[in-house]
Amino acid sequence: MRTCYTGQVSSEHLGQIVTLFGWVHRRRDHGGVIFIDLRDREGLAQIVCDPDRVDTFQIAERLRNEFCIRVTGLVRRRPEGTVNPALKSGEVEVLSHEIEILNPSVTPPFQLDDDNLSETTRLTHRVLDLRRPQMQQNLMLRYRVSIEVRKYLDSLGFIDIETPMLTRSTPEGARDYLVPSRVHAGEFYALPQSPQLFKQMLMVSGFDRYYQIVKCFRDEDLRADRQPEFTQIDCETSFLNEQQIREIFENMIRHVFKAVKGVELPDPFPVMPWSEAMGRFGSDKPDLRVRLEFTDLTDVMKTVDFKVFASAANSDGGRVVALRVPGGAELSRSEIDAYTQFVGIYGARGLAWIKVNELAKGREGLQSPIVKNLHDDALAAVLSRSGAKDGDILFFGADKAKIVNDAIGALRVRIGHSEFGRRQGLLEGDWKPLWVVDFPMFEYDDEAQRYTAAHHPFTAPKDGHEDLLTSDPGAALAKAYDMVLNGWEIGGGSVRIHREEVQSKVFRALKIDADEARLKFGFLLDALQYGAPPHGGIAFGLDRIVTMMTGAESIRDVIAFPKTQRAQCLLTHAPSPVDEKQLRELHIRLRNADIKAVQ
Repeated sequence: MRTCYTGQVSSEHLGQIVTLFGWVHRRRDHGGVIFIDLRDREGLAQIVCDPDRVDTFQIAERLRNEFCIRVTGLVRRRPEGTVNPALKSGEVEVLSHEIEILNPSVTPPFQLDDDNLSETTRLTHRVLDLRRPQMQQNLMLRYRVSIEVRKYLDSLGFIDIETPMLTRSTPEGARDYLVPSRVHAGEFYALPQSPQLFKQMLMVSGFDRYYQIVKCFRDEDLRADRQPEFTQIDCETSFLNEQQIREIFENMIRHVFKAVKGVELPDPFPVMPWSEAMGRFGSDKPDLRVRLEFTDLTDVMKTVDFKVFASAANSDGGRVVALRVPGGAELSRSEIDAYTQFVGIYGARGLAWIKVNELAKGREGLQSPIVKNLHDDALAAVLSRSGAKDGDILFFGADKAKIVNDAIGALRVRIGHSEFGRRQGLLEGDWKPLWVVDFPMFEYDDEAQRYTAAHHPFTAPKDGHEDLLTSDPGAALAKAYDMVLNGWEIGGGSVRIHREEVQSKVFRALKIDADEARLKFGFLLDALQYGAPPHGGIAFGLDRIVTMMTGAESIRDVIAFPKTQRAQCLLTHAPSPVDEKQLRELHIRLRNADIKAVQ
């Protein structure tokens, strides 16, 4: 039986005989005395092996990195000058009386303190990677976040209810992972993209405050902040309006950050309409730490000679914006070219710019290949609206609004986080939360020639917008809200539709007829007939929240056994082929030609 965790040995144990368990982090032979750095999930402790204890010393000589051992010994102060203030155990050491090798280890494929490992190596040997102190700290922090979420929600009467992992396929925006049924030949279950429909039915059932920390599955293209399976803090509540729902969950996030990180988030969080966020930052999840904003110039560019600007300004759905970068005139041509190449990733065909060297000299004080193509009124509007000053640079985006928003929005963040941006003070503050509200109800799909639900078909319209569902769906706004933190969407939700007549209008706007609605959502529509209460909720990305708290670069660093960007597990080699017998039982036959084409 261990006395305490290895990393928790401290001056409180001075003079005591303790028993510790752990792994050999490092073995050092100092002229006859062997020092062992013993490690467990709580940290390190220094073990001293004296040659006077012959049997123990002989065992110590055999120890190598990652041997799993038990140590019993006397806790004493470290000699003067050898204290390590970075460790909780740094004031003491353990003079070993007994050492037992519980299990030896082969030579590890890497040193656990190597910070230059490739992700492929780490994920292939994930068991060892998880022994690294940083990874253990990450997962311990994740655990503490989960505990604080549960404590907070439990205190407000939320009930943890599990929903099915095997359900039917429903259209929710991404491809489903399908599970073939052995019993029902030719039919499939789907893994849930979210518990959305089930949590709404729980509200109808009378469980007015539900939550669940739950796995969700989406078969979609992956990025640093996406995984095929991810974890949501999923919440739903009845009889509360949008403002009341936001208040509960804003307080939850504020509580979690205070309890886990000691961080005081602003109270209250600022609130910004979606249209304002897109107008000022080109993003519905703006990083408010970056002190740069768009200047819209679409109206003044309609009559300029510069065809790139004029064409965008006069086209349906086009946009022209400027991004003023204080002090940016010092940027070199090579840096500007690098930014030009960067915005190309987002579909921009170039990056026009004007350096403001001396504003008082008018055109003569500006440096740019495009100035000659802008008439006096347009140029005056550019400088006035943007607030340009000597030493600034203006970057321009001109194209379809989506391309401009994506490209210049990404440029804004890149400049703000660059070494130049930090030097210029363009990035300020550690944590900048934000509520983005009043999202559009629908998005228009040009290819399908129809509206699609911007959130999901059960999102309620804002009060007074019900008639727009019929007359002008594109103008209808939703009771939807996202919580954004430092440029990441960490949570999103909405008030749901609970009245049949409103739901019917939404289906008609989406061109979903009664038969299709019955086929896709019949079980929910039936439930909503039985006195469905007003209800709404939100889902938070647990992986994203923990990633931000730890400062990790990817959510893979806060998930115990993640997949790669190709949705593969390098540890277990999943996905993998299965034998013919299993396929026959599932009534599945593989078409080799199709498989080769995919591969």
